[in-house]
Amino acid sequence: MKGAGRRRIYLMRHGHVDYFAPDLTDPRMVPLTDEGREQAGAAGTALRHAHFDLAVYSGLPRTRETAEIVLAGNDSPPDLIAHEGLEEIKSGWIKATSREELAARLAYSFDNADTPGACFLPEGETFESAENRITAALEELVLTRDWRAALIVAHEGVNRIALGWACGGGLATIAAFEQDLACLNIIDVDVTPNDAGTGLQIERMAVKALNVTAYDFVKKGLSRSSLEHLFDVDFGGLRPRQDASA
Repeated sequence: MKGAGRRRIYLMRHGHVDYFAPDLTDPRMVPLTDEGREQAGAAGTALRHAHFDLAVYSGLPRTRETAEIVLAGNDSPPDLIAHEGLEEIKSGWIKATSREELAARLAYSFDNADTPGACFLPEGETFESAENRITAALEELVLTRDWRAALIVAHEGVNRIALGWACGGGLATIAAFEQDLACLNIIDVDVTPNDAGTGLQIERMAVKALNVTAYDFVKKGLSRSSLEHLFDVDFGGLRPRQDASA
């Protein structure tokens, strides 16, 4: 059957952004910083020989810009398409007066995600709803389109849920999947005809690579969590001197 076989998903998180930029009025529209563009460029260099049949971003500028930079180094990149089902988990409202306070509130936001009714900060999207939305988007991409290798650029929460889906652990596992900025994960998906012969089904998934950062492969300068890096704070006391400008 057309479309059956093995699919490879190159799943990335967007590069560094600054939610506290002085001219920013809508956090959803935040662009990459110079650091974020350098991170995306390093990923593009690492993936320059990869062939993509499909390229998808979440519909938000930071994922589009990351994807465009990665694809710029590709010999024959596909058209980039948006899939709103892959937007970040919708956050609830919090009042934070500093980077430290916001990072602290977010630090444990993925813990206990499998608890009934758990949401992403007070009044945010429930993790169950986000999981349903994100896995439906991924299954639509895998089962209804014909491709062998896809670049998908999304967000930390989206990627955590995607990895929980791939490993079969669901929401109970997502707190363990750290996603550094502009990181790359590789998921292989085996697709076979369904029992009725009317379409395709997912037979098996395997996580081939997890949280790879092309700009720092051994993570010598990434002792901070992704949230600490994003908000330029350090709660662990392990931040090395060479990481001071990261």
